[in-house]
Amino acid sequence: MNTIPITVRGAELLKAELHRLKTVDRPAVIQAISEARAQGDLSENAEYESAKERQSFIEGRIQDLEGKLSNAQIIDPKLVDADGRVVFGATVELEDLSQGGSVVYQIVGEDEADIKDNKISVSSPIARALIGKFEGDVAEFLAPGGPREYEVLAVRYE
Repeated sequence: MNTIPITVRGAELLKAELHRLKTVDRPAVIQAISEARAQGDLSENAEYESAKERQSFIEGRIQDLEGKLSNAQIIDPKLVDADGRVVFGATVELEDLSQGGSVVYQIVGEDEADIKDNKISVSSPIARALIGKFEGDVAEFLAPGGPREYEVLAVRYE
């Protein structure tokens, strides 16, 4: 399986979720199943079915997180020597030449992408257009709303 790029913060968040699932959620659902079993007939026990579904979800998520973490390539943007280029983990200040205004994005892995937090996936059209650019360069890409152009105003590795 291929390595999955992830920032240090993204890896910490996945590890924290995995820890919570194993130490809090898994024991709680096991307890809920035990209590539902104690109520008798399991064939018509909605609490038992609900707890079993929850257990299945938790176990699937644990496997998913363990797989992602085992294949993760953790990248600390502060340690990357990119000579001012836009690379994975970089925080980029952009001016929207198409619609005006400026915006700041950090290029992160797919699991950590959150547009509300200004974190965009490395596989998104804008990130793919930005990778390798320097301050002053213009990145052109096709967005769902049509062609867009962004000028790179600043590149930071935080």
